[in-house]
Amino acid sequence: MLEGLRLALQNDYEIVGMLATGGHVVEECQRLTPDVLLLDLSLPDRSGLEIIVDLHAAVPAVRIIVVTMHVDRVLAEASLQAGAQAFVPKDAGFDELRKAIREVLAGKQFVSPLIPHLGPQLACGSPTYELSRLTPRQREIVQLLGAGKSTAAIARELHLSHYTVTFHRTRIRKALGIDSEWGLMRYAMIVRMSEAEAKRNSN
Repeated sequence: MLEGLRLALQNDYEIVGMLATGGHVVEECQRLTPDVLLLDLSLPDRSGLEIIVDLHAAVPAVRIIVVTMHVDRVLAEASLQAGAQAFVPKDAGFDELRKAIREVLAGKQFVSPLIPHLGPQLACGSPTYELSRLTPRQREIVQLLGAGKSTAAIARELHLSHYTVTFHRTRIRKALGIDSEWGLMRYAMIVRMSEAEAKRNSN
């Protein structure tokens, strides 16, 4: 995938670096100061959403385009809220990716037309009902996950060990019947969006 992107874009753009893992993305962006970063959400060592939050804080001038296999409006909205400027599925094609690059370089946001609109059943309060199955501590962790916090960041904020937060994440998934970490993160994002919508409606 990395080599394909490099070959497709090298005639139009200077490729200053490529990484296959997420651990050093922030440091490399600080060192190389790229105009645009193409970022996968599914990295082997870190969530791309966590990287967006850290990168937006550390190098706010870098424009972030999420390039992902997830054709998902919830993840698209969460990526933009975290600080990304564009969201493009991997199967959208290079022409669309080039368009996304042009848009973000012009100071605009871009979401692929392949991304479905968020249905009303996800925008409303149904996910918050499921929170009743969780302990108060587990609800705190879900809310922090929805805000893009990593396990390490949650552990620091709640004064818990990394192991304890990992244990809670496993118990939350079991209580809610969620079969993957991606599923848990998506659920946490939906909860966050639902709560934000409820606050807007109450004002």
